Amino acid sequence: MLAYTTYGSDTSAPWITFIHGAGGSSAIWYKQLRYFAPKYRILLIDLRGHGASAKQAVSEKPYTFVDITVEIIEVLDHLKIQKSHFVGISLGSILIFKLAQLRPNLCDKLVPGGAILQLNFRAQVLMNLGKVLKNAVPYLWLYIFFAWIIMPKKNHAPSRRLFIREAKRLREGEFIRWYKLTLNVNAELRLLRETQLQAQALFISGSEDFMFLPSVRATVQQQKSAKLAVIPKCGHVVNVEQSDIFNQLVESFLKEE
Repeated sequence: MLAYTTYGSDTSAPWITFIHGAGGSSAIWYKQLRYFAPKYRILLIDLRGHGASAKQAVSEKPYTFVDITVEIIEVLDHLKIQKSHFVGISLGSILIFKLAQLRPNLCDKLVPGGAILQLNFRAQVLMNLGKVLKNAVPYLWLYIFFAWIIMPKKNHAPSRRLFIREAKRLREGEFIRWYKLTLNVNAELRLLRETQLQAQALFISGSEDFMFLPSVRATVQQQKSAKLAVIPKCGHVVNVEQSDIFNQLVESFLKEE
C-alpha cells in the first residue's frame, strides 16, 4: 500500500485528501497542512516511487493513470473514508479527475491546482526532446531543465527548488516510468476534457502558468460544474508560491453550499 499520513482528531470533520504531482511528494503540502489541519481531517499520500512510497518494489510493467488511481483508492478504503474533498497539484490534478470517474461516490469537491489538461505544442516538443535525451544524460538534469521551463521566473524559485529537491529522491527507474506515462498523457486528457465532471470543481491556476493555463480556461468554459480562479503574479505550483491566497480560495470553495 502507498505510504500515507493522517492528521486531525475530530471524527466529525470533513476529510481533505491531497495528491501531489510527478517528482514531488506529500511534503509539498506543508503550507496547507498548517492551515487546514485544525479544521479538517487531512490525508496526505505519497504516490508510487515518491517520498515514503519509494520503498515499494518497483513495478515491472508500465504505469497507467488507472493503476495509480486504484492505489490511491486502496488507501481511502483501508481507512474506511467514505467521502473526501480532493486537492491535486500539477499531474495530481489528472489523478483526482480519474478518481472522480472511477469512484464518484468517494468525491465531495475537487480542487485541481496548476492543472495539466493539455500538452501544447511547446510542451510536446520538450517531452519528445527528453525522450531522445533520457538515455544520454542523467535523469535529474532533465527534471531540472523541465522545472526551469515550467517555472522560469524569479518568483517561481521557491516552488522550483522544492520540486527539484523532492525529485532527487526519485529513483531513475521510477523517473523513467513516470516520464513514459506523461508522454502518453494527451489521449487521457482529451477524454477528461470531453467528460462532464459530476463533482463541483474549483480550478486554481497562476496567471504565469503559461504552458497550461490556456487549456484550463477552455476546459472550464465547457464544464457546467467547474469554475476557475487565477492568482495574479503566480506560476505553476500555486499552493507553494501563493499559499495564503490558495488556502483561502480552497476553504471558501469547500464551505459553499
